[in-house]
Amino acid sequence: MKYEKWSPGYWFLKQYVRFAEWLIYKNIIVTGKEKIPHNKPIVFAPNHQNALSDPLAVLLNTRFQPVWLARADIFGKSKVADTLLRFMKIMPVYRLRDGKANLEKNEQTFADSIKVLENNFALALFPEAAHSAKRQMLVHKKAVPRIVFMAGEKTSNQLDIQIIPTGIYYSHYWKFNRSVIVNFGNPILVKDYIDTYSVNPNKAVIALKNKIYDAILPLTINIKSKRFYNEFERIREIYGKHFLKRQNKNYSILNLFKSDQQLTEKLDELEAVHPEETEKLAAEVNDLYERIKSAGLRSWLFNKNENHLAKLPAGVFILLIGLPVFVWGFLFNAIPFFLIDRLIRKKVKDESFWSTFFLGAGLVVFPVLYLAQLLAVAWFIPGFWLKLAFLASLPLAGKLAFNWYILLRKTIGRCRITGLKRFKPEIYNPLIKEKEQLFKKLDKLISIH
Repeated sequence: MKYEKWSPGYWFLKQYVRFAEWLIYKNIIVTGKEKIPHNKPIVFAPNHQNALSDPLAVLLNTRFQPVWLARADIFGKSKVADTLLRFMKIMPVYRLRDGKANLEKNEQTFADSIKVLENNFALALFPEAAHSAKRQMLVHKKAVPRIVFMAGEKTSNQLDIQIIPTGIYYSHYWKFNRSVIVNFGNPILVKDYIDTYSVNPNKAVIALKNKIYDAILPLTINIKSKRFYNEFERIREIYGKHFLKRQNKNYSILNLFKSDQQLTEKLDELEAVHPEETEKLAAEVNDLYERIKSAGLRSWLFNKNENHLAKLPAGVFILLIGLPVFVWGFLFNAIPFFLIDRLIRKKVKDESFWSTFFLGAGLVVFPVLYLAQLLAVAWFIPGFWLKLAFLASLPLAGKLAFNWYILLRKTIGRCRITGLKRFKPEIYNPLIKEKEQLFKKLDKLISIH
């Protein structure tokens, strides 16, 4: 296979997966796409937290058919799997752990990589060489600098290779209807490091590696704390929107992301300077979080400016008029959705792979069952175009049905907190008081500058 060639089959698969991702995500936000140069050899270098979802975040939101360099141990399972991996433009990179004898196979991979760059196509690989399943960037390896410098050597430094630092953020790693933000940063010009490389290759490799790390940091959320990681995540959930309001900024997913970047940086600084105070804060956050959870509530229900009683009639009205759509979507989507979800949760132990397996299974199972359902009711639907409209309605109705279900959950939550406030003040009032005390403490400890 010629990786450097544009593939029509790959293009059609990309459109299909793009539609599937649109169904899965509530919001897909891309920034910095204009920074990606045209007619230049490109190397995408994204952070890695969510298995296959990360390469798809790059692939589906750029014009490229990037060629991914992946660890070699995902190859060799079967001829069918290897053929599929190569069709998806994934090349193996062999490491010492794969056996010293296999290292020479990298020569073919490097040769193919150079062809990709020479044709102004895009390579892509993860500088961390592993995924963390947390909002924490791992230590970068030297693979990206070594590959670009090797490509430079073999082409007499005629290639103007540009590395695109990429930050990927998910509101949740595997839940349906989540949001994703893909931030592309300013290109890093490899030619700026060529002189250093000619004198001291190791120094140039380390300098470029560090540059890539520093360039990705402002494009994602990186919680440095190991000890209080879970607590800092809970502070983001409970306090994040309040911190945004303190900065006099309107709510949007992108504004909240940028605010959360500042918030987590402040929390890391707080731990570094005042570890004992941070430990007390963490205990208070955990206590409030567990008390909210034990009351059957979610933290967003305690937002200061939310008038839950006023929003209940509109929510109930939308639920009533949307009920037929929910029934339609649920009827034709529930079996494959819950079947895949249950099987993956049971069989796949690493949660960071749940979204990957759900997508892979869904791409196959849903179309098969949709066609089976069409055949089951085809006798009842007159005409080709009505049959086609029925088939097209199934995935869209499934997405609408899930949104209906989310609104139902929110409406139940609003009813629950309204009832708690009116009929059980002995539970409601202490929760509100504890939340306000926690916010005052956070306001005092965390500046907005």
